[in-house]
Amino acid sequence: MEQLMKFGDTAPLPTDIPTLLIALLLAFLCGQLLAWIYMYTHTGLSYSRTFVSSLIIMPITVALVMMILDNNIVTAFSLLAVFAIVRFRNILRDTLDTVYILSLIVIGMACGTQKFTTALIGTLVAGSVLIYIWFTNFGARQRYDLILNLNWSRPLSSLEALEQFLDRHAFKTHLASQNTSHDGSSTQLSYRLLLRNPDRTQDLLNEIAEIQGVSKVSSMVAEDESEV
Repeated sequence: MEQLMKFGDTAPLPTDIPTLLIALLLAFLCGQLLAWIYMYTHTGLSYSRTFVSSLIIMPITVALVMMILDNNIVTAFSLLAVFAIVRFRNILRDTLDTVYILSLIVIGMACGTQKFTTALIGTLVAGSVLIYIWFTNFGARQRYDLILNLNWSRPLSSLEALEQFLDRHAFKTHLASQNTSHDGSSTQLSYRLLLRNPDRTQDLLNEIAEIQGVSKVSSMVAEDESEV
């Protein structure tokens, strides 16, 4: 038993009170910074106040765990047994939430092992990358702003006038569907538009309704492409 204890107690980390407080304070500040970034950049529908709070507590808890282990094998197995008893049930709906969790776990480990420079630089780099992804909308594939549906009662040969009008309001215009009635008197048209100024959508709808041959105008905001 003495040999096992001696083996478990080799190479202990310093756990004096000032070092302990510095490690926990740094873990708190790093968690607070990433939590603020999460609050400011989150755009999904699965926002949770308790999840944000856990982002602050998590690095502190991990730092404490690393200090408790202190290179002690007996303590490590004991702690593993405790965690095996407790069941954690939480489903993360957003993949990016998992990134925050993993980042803060690593940061907490760095604080707990007193690698303060690594923890600080890692937090700043991770926070900067997360802000960059949010600010640039990196990965988005939305190509159109507006879906425009209308009824065209003039001959199809005169569609050029309508398309010239749409080109004045949109950078890119795509005719997605064209359905002509049996008697050829009208045609249902559906356009996808990448608007020059999305704030002037109502002006576009008002002006196009005044064009001769246009009726039954309806619009719908185009959503981002679905991701699996």
